[in-house]
Amino acid sequence: MNVHAESSETLPDAADLLQLEQRLIDAGAPFAVVTVIRAAPPTSTHVGAQALVEADGALHGWVGGGCSRTIVIEAARESIRTGQPRRVRISNEPVAAEAEVEAHAMPCASNGALELFIQPTVPAPLVAVLGATPAAQEACVLARRVGFRASLAADVARAGQPGVDAAALDRAGTSFVLIATQGERDEDALEAALRSAAVAVLLIASHRKAERLRAIMRLRGIDEARLAALHAPAGPAIHAHTPQEIALGAVAGLVAVRHEMQEAAEAAAPRAAIATEAVPPLPPCEALGVQVAEPEAGCYVNPVCGMSIEIAKAKHVVDYGGRKVYFCCDGCKSEFERAPERYLDVASGAAGRPDDPPTVAR
Repeated sequence: MNVHAESSETLPDAADLLQLEQRLIDAGAPFAVVTVIRAAPPTSTHVGAQALVEADGALHGWVGGGCSRTIVIEAARESIRTGQPRRVRISNEPVAAEAEVEAHAMPCASNGALELFIQPTVPAPLVAVLGATPAAQEACVLARRVGFRASLAADVARAGQPGVDAAALDRAGTSFVLIATQGERDEDALEAALRSAAVAVLLIASHRKAERLRAIMRLRGIDEARLAALHAPAGPAIHAHTPQEIALGAVAGLVAVRHEMQEAAEAAAPRAAIATEAVPPLPPCEALGVQVAEPEAGCYVNPVCGMSIEIAKAKHVVDYGGRKVYFCCDGCKSEFERAPERYLDVASGAAGRPDDPPTVAR
């Protein structure tokens, strides 16, 4: 007996995924690479298979069928959000919980098991350093050395030039602004930074000068909520005198603000609970929580899980003994191939005609 499967998708190969990774890196876009580190049959993937998940949930590649797709995407997006790698197990096996493994039930009726390693790539935040001073130049170099992307916007300090405005900072994707103008158009640089979407603005200035500039910003219409994003003086008091020392203190302030924000975000978003007991099996396939409907025109009843699926959108088509059988996911296809006669008999019996093929609504 010949069993022939037709796939409805064209999947990217390893070279395609590498090219996509490089494009996302060049664009400064976050993503996560998902690698299969264990695959217990029946499953449609293999150890070493990879996929790439973008921040919006777009998945490229193949690390398992529709049953596990939603779990993989959500785990990858959470990994991107936190910037931390993670291990994920999708299985109904009665195994002991592991502190470093996020466990999920395998939702497909055919069971199988997957273990995945998710590695996020999150671009370093961009710091716009405003000013044409020696301290600005030193700060740009130091910021890059401690893991920021840094851009020196020296034209802010040039007389007769409009400087960098809020829109320009936003177009560049600026996360932090460090103002090192030191007396050259301080007010204009600070206003542009505070009117941008930067999450924090750090100002190299004394306490007295910082308070004067805060008052000017209020007169220019900057509200108190936005002024809360201003950190001035920019860093800890290290009794700096030289441009190098001033830059060092300011970049230390950048590092501190970045970590404080990360810790606050982690505290606000509790970690997903990790299962401590064997996870119960869930209903099969993409039909989770959905009542199985009577087949409509152009639909077919999947003989494994009973789900009514559109023939034109079937995930897989198997040609078995001259009959075409349609499936909603890889798990159902694998289960059918394990015992095809059993499922054809069930489908025929449900239709009331044991010798006929499974019901196809016309």
